[in-house]
Amino acid sequence: MTRKFLFVLGSARTGGNSELLARKAAEQLAPDVEQRWLHLAEHHLPDFEDHRHDGTRPRARPRPVGDNEALLLDATLEATDIVIVSPLYWYSLSATTKRYLDYWDAWLEVPEVDFKNALAGRTLWGVTALAHSEEEVAAPLIGTLNHTAAFFPMHFGGVLLGNGSRPGNVLTDTEALTRAKTFFTQEPALARYPYQSQDQDQGQG
Repeated sequence: MTRKFLFVLGSARTGGNSELLARKAAEQLAPDVEQRWLHLAEHHLPDFEDHRHDGTRPRARPRPVGDNEALLLDATLEATDIVIVSPLYWYSLSATTKRYLDYWDAWLEVPEVDFKNALAGRTLWGVTALAHSEEEVAAPLIGTLNHTAAFFPMHFGGVLLGNGSRPGNVLTDTEALTRAKTFFTQEPALARYPYQSQDQDQGQG
């Protein structure tokens, strides 16, 4: 299968530090690798409402059509590699990025999509810029993406971290730019939860 990268941009601004770092990493992808960049601020999703257990609708959810949700669902399904590009907001993902991932829960309820099996074996990546010099503060964001990947399970390429607060600052983070050159050359393993044993890994079909 030809690799298709979907970059999901979750910043409140275009051209922010997280996006700049992601584009530096994407420059290293081979010319035959497809890239699609979607800015969530330009494809607004309404707040996610979970009606699975309140009796207002059947558990099976219809496939969305003709709106931003349908566009994002189709783009997600078409991608072999999904890159979550979000600045570190209050030590985790931005609100728009979290809302996008909340919709993954809704898409699990669309029988014709078979979302869980569709994403199993694909690869999830993260790119984020943070204002702190201590990268440990990004642990909640990294954990969210790792655990999301482990659920399916997907491969998890980790999170490319860069330092930057004011616009463009990340371009002065030489260590982050060096890491960006080889970030997508990895061959990530299947994600697993921290408490998951190797035996449990081998037992997953």
